[in-house]
Amino acid sequence: MGRKAENRYVTHDIESVDDAECTILHADMDAFFAEVELRRQPELRGRPMMVAGGSRGVVLSATYEARRYGIRSAMPTRRAINLCPDVLVLPPNMADYREASTAVMAIFESVTPHVEQLSVDEAFLDVAGVRRISGRPGRIASDLRRRIADELGLPCTVGAAATKFMAKLASGLAKPNGLLIVPPGEVIDLLHPLPVAALWGVGPKTAEQLSRYGLQTIGELAALSPVELGRIVGPAAGAKMADLAWGRDPRAVTERAAESSMSADETFGVDSVSRDHQLRELLRLSDKLARRARVAGVRARTVAVRVRFDDFSTVQRSVTLGAATDVTREVYAAAVGQFDRLVTNGRPIRLLGVRLEQLVAEDEVEEQLQFGEEEGPSWREVDGAADRVTAKFGSAALRPASFLAAKPKTTPR
Repeated sequence: MGRKAENRYVTHDIESVDDAECTILHADMDAFFAEVELRRQPELRGRPMMVAGGSRGVVLSATYEARRYGIRSAMPTRRAINLCPDVLVLPPNMADYREASTAVMAIFESVTPHVEQLSVDEAFLDVAGVRRISGRPGRIASDLRRRIADELGLPCTVGAAATKFMAKLASGLAKPNGLLIVPPGEVIDLLHPLPVAALWGVGPKTAEQLSRYGLQTIGELAALSPVELGRIVGPAAGAKMADLAWGRDPRAVTERAAESSMSADETFGVDSVSRDHQLRELLRLSDKLARRARVAGVRARTVAVRVRFDDFSTVQRSVTLGAATDVTREVYAAAVGQFDRLVTNGRPIRLLGVRLEQLVAEDEVEEQLQFGEEEGPSWREVDGAADRVTAKFGSAALRPASFLAAKPKTTPR
């Protein structure tokens, strides 16, 4: 739904749109990290550019000029360079991005107290209560975009609708740097011709599964009953899809600041030289953090590992995932991958730490409904069952078998 939808869906005349019920806004900064860099280095504007790690890292943000070559966030840096050998690669400056994010959220909160922050660069705003002082929702959305551009020098796309789903869909269609207002009476005409992948939570594998049943558009999906959809994707998912296919979404905007990260670490009583011990510790920390994320209702886009050696030198590596996760198995796999990048070469380790970053609310995660991958429960369902056991009987009631392994080799300090 990216740039190709720009001209078709941008709202040009907000005064002619019946926006009375469009009191939920989804504000999403465009190519946020890249635009922060361009604000500091405007001479780079118009050229393909991306913010990314080294040759073994991933793309964190890319300008729309780079996206025309197929470059996307979370893509391996090396692959992105192969797609566009002339792309400019800038290292990330997280302090600048955090500062810009704080300024953006401050503007959102000056518009309405009802702000639900989803990540560093997007949020829902409920403007129903500020219409008397700020005007119609379309005017509020337009003024919001103008303020962010004038005060911060950054582009922002806004979708306005009566529900969170349609507001988020509208902002996706209006990108980049656009505004789309979708009154309730126009929801079906806009929604039903779109591909099923435009539905919140339908990822590539689910779209492929629906396609096998001849369901290519949301309109075709909407023609089925929840029961019929449930036979394809499962009862709960079928009911959710059926509602979204008709634009129904009862969720309200809830004021919550997006927790930016959560971490756990362990300082060993005796320095560790055993890889088996170190991997078990990474599993324990990954399990602890993934459980915390599930309890908090968030998922992580980035997993980082920190190692402190016996000489107190400290190194860290991180990876941005293709999809945000709260699954222990996925967090652990990412942690081990980054741990192996550190090339510890058997050096005694004093401390191991795992950190989850770029946390997003669970109910705002795209592509969360991945059905038809395999028979039996998913790993998320397995984690959920384990959570219920530990909640009732304590954390020691259910543990990975590897935790029962023999004690590790260690070295005295």
